[in-house]
Amino acid sequence: MSSLKPALFLDRDGVINADKGYVSRVEDFEWIEGAAEAIANFNRRGWYVFVVTNQSGIARNYYSEDDMHSLHDWMRARLAEQGARIDRIYYCPYHEEGENPRYRRDSFDRKPKPGMLLRAMSDFPVRREQSFMIGDKEADMQAARAAGVAGFLFTGGNLAQFAEWTLAGFEDGNRG
Repeated sequence: MSSLKPALFLDRDGVINADKGYVSRVEDFEWIEGAAEAIANFNRRGWYVFVVTNQSGIARNYYSEDDMHSLHDWMRARLAEQGARIDRIYYCPYHEEGENPRYRRDSFDRKPKPGMLLRAMSDFPVRREQSFMIGDKEADMQAARAAGVAGFLFTGGNLAQFAEWTLAGFEDGNRG
């Protein structure tokens, strides 16, 4: 099926922005070097780019879903200014120890479970075997494996350089 395209799955905190713990406001958002460039590079290749992010700060009453959506709208607008586009942001607001009863539960979407990745692959015609995830935690790697895609651990530096290095190694057979 020629309409299938590979997907780049990105965690948010620690990959797109510096992980300062429960980032929910524009003033606390700090871009990872090369994040917009990495996304734009994969857009130009014709890949899908998805963000898959645990947002337990919602369950913990640190911020609301509206706060998160506002931040994501701002993030997407800044990316668009640099020619970069995220096809969809998948998030999990749930945590089984959350303060907010509305969000206090186990969820198949919460990484290390693969729900968000599987949903993206259900919502879009993704070529799974050519897709991969970049995350900064072992839970991201576990979610990728459980969803049947390769996972690569980002430990800092320039995301665009890391993504290009990852893609080159991935295409050469290093499947994470």
